[in-house]
Amino acid sequence: MSIELLTLLFFGSLLVFILLGLPLAFVLGGVSVIFLYFTWGFDAFYLVASKMWDSMNSFTLVAIPLFVFMAMILERAGVATNLYRMMHLWWGGVRGGLAIGTVGICALMGAMVGLSGAAVVTMGTIALPAMLERGYNKEMALGAINAGGGFAVLLPPSILMILYGLITGVSVGKMFAAGILPGLLLVVLVSLYIAIRCYLQPEMGPALPKEERSDWGERFRSLRSVILPIIVVLMVLGSIMAGIATPTESAAVGVLGALISAAVHRTLSWEIIRTSAIRTLRLTAMIMWILFAAHAFSAAYSAMGAQSLISGLMEHIPGGPWGTIIFMMAVLFFLGMVLDPVGIMLITLPVFLPIVTELGFDPIWFGILFIINMEIGYMTPPFGFNLFYLKGVVPPHITMGDIYRSVIPYTVVELIGLALIIIFPAIVTWLPDKVM
Repeated sequence: MSIELLTLLFFGSLLVFILLGLPLAFVLGGVSVIFLYFTWGFDAFYLVASKMWDSMNSFTLVAIPLFVFMAMILERAGVATNLYRMMHLWWGGVRGGLAIGTVGICALMGAMVGLSGAAVVTMGTIALPAMLERGYNKEMALGAINAGGGFAVLLPPSILMILYGLITGVSVGKMFAAGILPGLLLVVLVSLYIAIRCYLQPEMGPALPKEERSDWGERFRSLRSVILPIIVVLMVLGSIMAGIATPTESAAVGVLGALISAAVHRTLSWEIIRTSAIRTLRLTAMIMWILFAAHAFSAAYSAMGAQSLISGLMEHIPGGPWGTIIFMMAVLFFLGMVLDPVGIMLITLPVFLPIVTELGFDPIWFGILFIINMEIGYMTPPFGFNLFYLKGVVPPHITMGDIYRSVIPYTVVELIGLALIIIFPAIVTWLPDKVM
């Protein structure tokens, strides 16, 4: 059977079972194992088991449950409420200020927890009612929360970056360092969009009335709420950048910071630790199954002769190496609209990365482009995770159509940021080269 027909059968089977609603990890792993058996026979299973054993022995893997546990503790620590009050006091007097401040808080929360849903749900609960009550355009407010929540996968620590490192073999520490400047760039671009749009159309995000604004003393006192989050971020990233700890060890440092934050906010209890540990176990177990599926998929598709097929296809893409990169970005963007980011990672990385390295591109730079596409995927219809996280907490009068429309301008802004990073690779590579 030709590789072209095998590819159609393979991916067609994956698509059918995913559309039937079966769990992605089991679909990907199960279909891959079946195709492996009929391609190489029973002996092929030893290859998958051997690769999985190597992954399980990876010290980097320990970082995943630690970062997840840190996120679960911080989510319940009461940090977000104090941060929102501080942002309200400092930015409320500026047109669009509440939306800009919300984006900033989402970015800071992302840098603490690495999970997109935590920031979206928290800000959807706290910030959205406050913005709507003060006359903000609902699509402006919804889009700011949606876009801000996505920064959690780009600003370190990021679970997707750890998985990218495990699948591709690149340094997780370098990925963390590489994500900082692109993440800040996108935060600035989104904030500029809000500021310019609200300056030109004041009704989109009116400034607070003077009687609702605070004095400078109250503003400076509110800055105390930022101290603990910044300490947590510095504990995690600073320990990596200074060479004191590996990314895995810094995850343990982050857990300590999260426990201290919860204790300071007087929310630390055995119940919070117990429920956080149980949720961490469930999420980590799911990630382990996903890793198994990734190894099975990689082995199965390689056994079919995928490399020769993909290399042949890439030769027909116009524009040379840069045309190939743009084609990959387009594929990732459209896949992000319909598939889980981890699933996209499992399906595309074994195919794309060998081509990227063969063309002479830096896999760290490509990794950040990949993560940005996944971030955009979190917020784009019809199946972006953030859309459904947000729908779960918005008032009843806000429809799914409102949420879908709200992300369009923010998606355009982030695509402009992606283009800048493609044109100027040093935005990604400069910091890792300096500090790692």
